[in-house]
Amino acid sequence: MDIFYSVDLSTVQKEMSIVKEEAVFYNGFIKKRRRKAMKAASVEKAKKYKPKKQSLGKRLVRYWPLYVMLLPCIIYYALICYVPMAGSVLAFKDYSFKKGIWGSPWIGFKYFETFFSSYDAPRLIRNTLTIGIIKCILEFPFAIILALLLNELRSMKFKKISQTISYLPHFLSSVIIVTMLQRILAPNTGVLNQAIAALGGDGSTFFLMDAKYFYRILFSMDLWRNIGWDSIMYLAAISSVDLTLYEAAEMDGCGKLKKMWHITLPGIRGTIGLLFIMGVGGLLSSGVEQVWLLRTPGNMSLADTLDVYVLRMGIQGGQFGYATAIGLIQGVVGLVLVVVCNRICKKVTEVGLW
Repeated sequence: MDIFYSVDLSTVQKEMSIVKEEAVFYNGFIKKRRRKAMKAASVEKAKKYKPKKQSLGKRLVRYWPLYVMLLPCIIYYALICYVPMAGSVLAFKDYSFKKGIWGSPWIGFKYFETFFSSYDAPRLIRNTLTIGIIKCILEFPFAIILALLLNELRSMKFKKISQTISYLPHFLSSVIIVTMLQRILAPNTGVLNQAIAALGGDGSTFFLMDAKYFYRILFSMDLWRNIGWDSIMYLAAISSVDLTLYEAAEMDGCGKLKKMWHITLPGIRGTIGLLFIMGVGGLLSSGVEQVWLLRTPGNMSLADTLDVYVLRMGIQGGQFGYATAIGLIQGVVGLVLVVVCNRICKKVTEVGLW
């Protein structure tokens, strides 16, 4: 009898443990279902919730200090950027000093047709696009690389000195930089030609007169001038990356290159996207100062860009309507490029200008 009693007791204990496990599982299942239902209800409630819209007058009264601080910027952009845009009507008028802007007769799209049918148009567009690609695309990664390298420096003193040296050329005038280049690249007496002659080469090359060196000189000059200044934005973005991510990566055995690739670059991709969008907008604006100063009879076929052409036609030739039409083409193309790049960047990085 004792044997049967012990057997029955163990069986009951097993059944009781199974029932307890089933009860725990059932309770957990019910709680999970409740949580999901509550979450779904809160999501639906959040979707249905619409915040009350305040009128413009109430917002102005409530945030008036911010609007007062914003006022000088609005006035500046209105007077310097938007008011002069009214002069774009010159592109559609046969302008004369006597009649003025508004008194000159309308001629429609005559200047646009004249430009696109001219012999110089393909060459000007090709030269401008080439220089724009050099400045906006080829030079673009160098500032990011410099910022990544500066971020890895551990000596703060050496880091500050390196930063200062790298962005100082940005404050030099284009006239000073081109004059320095003329002295460095001068035939026979220039530093570069003297070094070539010392190594047994021909030290009489006139680099600025040879068209094949024009793009290389322009690229080197613009990169040296702007790389340090452009890297400041990336350094500011890198400083906002969470340091705990680097600590976790070190614990997992990641090296510096892996941390750069998997933590730093993804952390600043929004900044990279924004700066790339703003850079692409100037694809057809090659910068008149540098190109104009580097122009020589030898490289004229490559140095004649849309900006230089506008300067020659408008200022030197007095054809203000024709020059305005070409400038308007540059502005419209730049706007289209910014809109397209903004959409692509928003899909890729989820960050855009608007």
